[in-house]
Amino acid sequence: MISSAVGLITRGHRIASGQHRDVRFPQGTLAMQSPFFKQNGFDITCFFKGTLNISLQDADFKLGRPRYFFPLVQWSTDLPPENFSFYQCSLSMNGCSIIYESFVYWPHPSTKPEFKQDPSVLEVIAPFIEEAHYGDEITITADSSSINFSANI
Repeated sequence: MISSAVGLITRGHRIASGQHRDVRFPQGTLAMQSPFFKQNGFDITCFFKGTLNISLQDADFKLGRPRYFFPLVQWSTDLPPENFSFYQCSLSMNGCSIIYESFVYWPHPSTKPEFKQDPSVLEVIAPFIEEAHYGDEITITADSSSINFSANI
């Protein structure tokens, strides 16, 4: 079964892209993590080097079976190892017919030492979406065994 939700594009910490200007991550955390993911079979070089943050204030989500799981990745000398899961999904800007194959990027909160995420926000790695701007509505769709969305009542 397919599950979907409409969210709003929101500003994140800007650490994944390197726009935060943290000297520990000059090119961003994704650039530093990418070789570890690639070495284990998941090449993210086709995606934008930052995350698209989707606020799902009107929907709940439950993460299920990830497409990729990487335990205890020691990607930085400044932080302890982290667990990462990636959940396959697709994105579409409301009013646009283009579908962007993407992945929810989930550094497990239990091993993520900094930059805590709002629990209603999903971080997504996706191709660059030129028409995406903060505050825009976006639809995220996934197999319900991977991500199950439900209306927040």
